[in-house]
Amino acid sequence: MENTYAVIMAGGGGTRLWPLSRKNRPKQLLPLIGEQTLFQSTVARLQGFLPPEQILVVTVAEQAVEMRVQAPEIPAENYIIEPAPRGTASVVGLAAAILQQRDPQAIMTVLPSDHFIRNRDLFHYLVKAAVEVAHDDYLVTLGITPTFPSTAYGYIQQGAPLPREYKYPAYAVARFVEKPDEQTAQKLLRAGNYSWNSGMFIWKTERILAEIRHFMPELSTALEKIASATPQQQPAVIESVWYDLKTESIDYGIMEKAGQVAILPAGGLGWSDVGSWDSLFEVLLPDMSGNIATNGHHLALETHNTLVYGAPNSKRLIVTIGVDDMVLVDTEDVLLICKSDQAQKVKSVVEHLRKHRQERYL
Repeated sequence: MENTYAVIMAGGGGTRLWPLSRKNRPKQLLPLIGEQTLFQSTVARLQGFLPPEQILVVTVAEQAVEMRVQAPEIPAENYIIEPAPRGTASVVGLAAAILQQRDPQAIMTVLPSDHFIRNRDLFHYLVKAAVEVAHDDYLVTLGITPTFPSTAYGYIQQGAPLPREYKYPAYAVARFVEKPDEQTAQKLLRAGNYSWNSGMFIWKTERILAEIRHFMPELSTALEKIASATPQQQPAVIESVWYDLKTESIDYGIMEKAGQVAILPAGGLGWSDVGSWDSLFEVLLPDMSGNIATNGHHLALETHNTLVYGAPNSKRLIVTIGVDDMVLVDTEDVLLICKSDQAQKVKSVVEHLRKHRQERYL
């Protein structure tokens, strides 16, 4: 693993976990599950696998300060600052350009900062297996074996096995599927050869930079300017080119178009992207009635399959009577109540508040 690096993408806003996740305190900086924040859990997952010197974090300036406090073991120069969010393609390209400058033999493992993974040992094994495949110039992704017909994730269709035999089964990617409706999700689940798109990728830096040159020439031009600058000059160069970039995901910008894309099906990871309030039902232990209560005092009468998330250190008693399949989030200034199957729509509330300039709630 000498030339293998982890790149943690940590600049998102986590709007679907509003009102707990806010602009100045996004979800990856919060202890949503246990005592560690999601960002700290992502860093801790790499302990004993990669040294801190081989871990990079791409984030925005206002979040980097807190991240350095939460993970001081990562060298300061490994925090890469993007001036503004421009999508995961720009994040990946920026990290790849800087890594390629430092180590021309680099293989990068791209990890979102807000994932929950229960089985750390299997995660390490899968990344090692993916690095082996990436050595053969494949763009590799880990696909999560679906356990229900989710409409919150994109899907990846598994094609034929790769021609060479690896220590873990690896397959060509047949196609990527956008987040489906309920009927389509059920059909994909029954097909048996689709995985959830985890957003975790492994590849050579030189390989992904070549694909960016081919499919995203404007981004490539900006990255070449950044790579040609000295480390001292790079922040100013990044600032000068960044705002003209189009916002694009790595999935749409590169992965859906590139050749030699491989997938390793990853069952048994105990994975969740903790992307919305209803996803906490997948990772937190409910009581006998299916209820989950955190950070507060909850009295449940004839209540089932309901999440109650109280404000940290709040003394408020929350009582629910005859409530089923609900999400209730209580913060100091906002109370959110919604049906569990509507939790994905919280993002639209944030958009409404932003549109109507109610900044104090963001």
